[in-house]
Amino acid sequence: MQQHFSDSAAMAEDERLSTGYYLKLDALSPYVTGLLTRCRTVFDIKPTMAADLGDPVGCGLDADRGGTIEAGALCQGEVIVQKGARIEAGAQVTGPVLICSGAVIGAGALVRDYVVVGPGCRIGFGADITRSLLAGHIFAKHPCFIGDSVVGHRVNFGAFCSTTGLRCDRGPVAEPAIEEITVNLDGHRISSGQTKFGAVIGDEVALPAGTVLSPGTLIGPGTVLYPHNQIGGFLPAGTRVR
Repeated sequence: MQQHFSDSAAMAEDERLSTGYYLKLDALSPYVTGLLTRCRTVFDIKPTMAADLGDPVGCGLDADRGGTIEAGALCQGEVIVQKGARIEAGAQVTGPVLICSGAVIGAGALVRDYVVVGPGCRIGFGADITRSLLAGHIFAKHPCFIGDSVVGHRVNFGAFCSTTGLRCDRGPVAEPAIEEITVNLDGHRISSGQTKFGAVIGDEVALPAGTVLSPGTLIGPGTVLYPHNQIGGFLPAGTRVR
């Protein structure tokens, strides 16, 4: 029988829930590094990021708006495009959103509602990104969905990959969501404190085309995934999943 893990202090000490287990901070931008160092666990990242984006002046994000928004791009709300970043014609971005230096939001992409797109990311046609941190140099150049998730450095999303952040095993789906997402570690159900929580994907993971990640999936860095319909649970760093 699985147990519910409620000791927040013990949870925070588990390396597998720390931000450093999944992302190397020295490979990231100053803002993303600063964000992660303020978060004790991976569960803290999304609310901390949302607070920053809600107050860009207070956290210093408003200082760099030197990027390019091409004519024909649809931008609504607070959209910060740093110098060297670009939103192409035909892309749709609904803030609050931060697009970091060197990132490109391509035609036909949709980025919305509390997203940080880190340096060097390439977001392409049909990609839908919401309430997520993309740490840097991530390729999502094909139709895919990334929601309520944390994605490490140099991660590739194949065509038609999807995170899922909402429980649908308790009857009709409610919106706003009411069922908390939990993470399974060593037979314990650990509270995320969130009703929408997709996946944490460590550095240098490639998701094969068509992969679907269950709510509360944790994938350690350097994991190798062979083609699968669905992945869930915790995968330690360097795992090979055939």
